[in-house]
Formats: sequence, C-alpha cells, structure tokens
Amino acid sequence: MSIDALNSLYIAGSALTAQRLRMDVISSNLANAETTVTPQGGPYHRQMVVFTPRPLDASQDAGSPGDGVQVSAIVQDPSPPKELYQPGNPQADPNGFVAYPNVDLTTEMVDLMAASRAYEANASVIQTTKTLVDRTLQLGSA
Repeated sequence: MSIDALNSLYIAGSALTAQRLRMDVISSNLANAETTVTPQGGPYHRQMVVFTPRPLDASQDAGSPGDGVQVSAIVQDPSPPKELYQPGNPQADPNGFVAYPNVDLTTEMVDLMAASRAYEANASVIQTTKTLVDRTLQLGSA
C-alpha cells in the first residue's frame, strides 16, 4: 500500500473519531436541554467541540498537508442561560425567573446533521481508498 493511501486512511480515520466525539457532545446537549440544576449549580451549559489539525510529522515539510484532525478541547458555550418567568416553579429565583440551559434544539439538530454528513463522507473516503488499493493489487497480480 502506498504512503498516499495510508495517509488518506489516517486522515479520514482521525476525522471519523473527531466527528463521533462531536456527535456524542451534541447528544449530551440535547439530553440536557431542560436540565435546570446541575451538580455544579445552575442550569446545564451547552458544550462545543474544538477541532485543530494534527501536527505534521518531523519527516514532512511545512508545505505538505497535515495528518488529519483532532479534538483539542470541549468548551462551554459562553452565551447566557435562557430565563423564563415561572413564579410557581421550585427552581425560580426570588423574582420568579427560572434559568434554563442555553441549548437551542434547532442549532443542535443542524450541528448533528452536519457531523453525521462529515462522518459519512469520511467513511466513504476510507471505502474508496480500500477499493482503489484492492484494484491496484489485482492489476499487479495479473
């Protein structure tokens, strides 16, 4: 198998791993969209995944593509919680407002669809690379 084929598999594999973690974080956001009390106090805060390129190998020059992608951090969305006036709610503050998570279901579903499509695209890259390598080997054995 050529170095280029291996590099393609490695890059696509790193993207699969990163997108799977992104989908897990989005799922957690969706599951906690109504969580008004956490062990840390206050409502749940939306989490976001930060991707960065994997650093280049020492054997590669600065002009060559990177070695894929990695998750460098999972950070909290800094936007404030949503506050709803619900004076009868046991979680209400003295003014009658309840703080809800800063999770927007539409945003999460769009992010989930984007992560799913990216995952599928990278799985397709792996399958195509495997097919090309297989056909190359068949040509060599003929």
